[in-house]
Amino acid sequence: MIRVVLAEDNFLMREGVRQMLLTIPDLEVVAACADYDEALIAIDEQRPDVLVTDIRMPPQHSDEGIRLAEYCRGAYHDLGVLLLSQYVEVGYVKALLQQGTDARGYLLKERVADVTDLTTAIRDVAAGGSAIDPKVVESLVLRRTRAEDGSIDCLSPREREVLGAIAQGRTNAAIAEALVLSIRAVEKHINSIFAKLGLTGDQQHHPRVRAALMFLANGHA
Repeated sequence: MIRVVLAEDNFLMREGVRQMLLTIPDLEVVAACADYDEALIAIDEQRPDVLVTDIRMPPQHSDEGIRLAEYCRGAYHDLGVLLLSQYVEVGYVKALLQQGTDARGYLLKERVADVTDLTTAIRDVAAGGSAIDPKVVESLVLRRTRAEDGSIDCLSPREREVLGAIAQGRTNAAIAEALVLSIRAVEKHINSIFAKLGLTGDQQHHPRVRAALMFLANGHA
């Protein structure tokens, strides 16, 4: 059972997500909070597996979700955090991932209407992985491409597509299916990508996802 604390100041959104998650057998919403202070208390009292939180909430409607993520990183390192946002806000993505991408996710609220997208992201984050909305990945890729150092310019268009899929956490088989490639071709592209970008780590497991995300997220503004 994955225990979830939900933090969202919009009542309809909060209740809608809570009711949706109640229908999922392996998820339990242990607290539904309307502001930053309530969420902090719930985190300390409930010790959930995942915090699903809006970025802007009372009292200041600024970066409360980011501050909750930072608190969780320091106080409960294994507690997963999934941020929900109305828009792709690259600055917040960078802030979320700057101390590592383990157990961190960023999902656009438009995805919440699809219970599969939401529950998959929660499970991925609970397991210590990353769950980044494809539109966020696309935005990061574009920003990195425009960065002054031009590091990603060395990649071919196909390699950029594969890198975007890696950053979404897709397996080699899933990438092959999505891009209509053989698994062997995907492996060759991945080897080329990591060689060109100087990224290291076990390319068959989650470190490759974290490396790709950190590369994209740390691009120049």
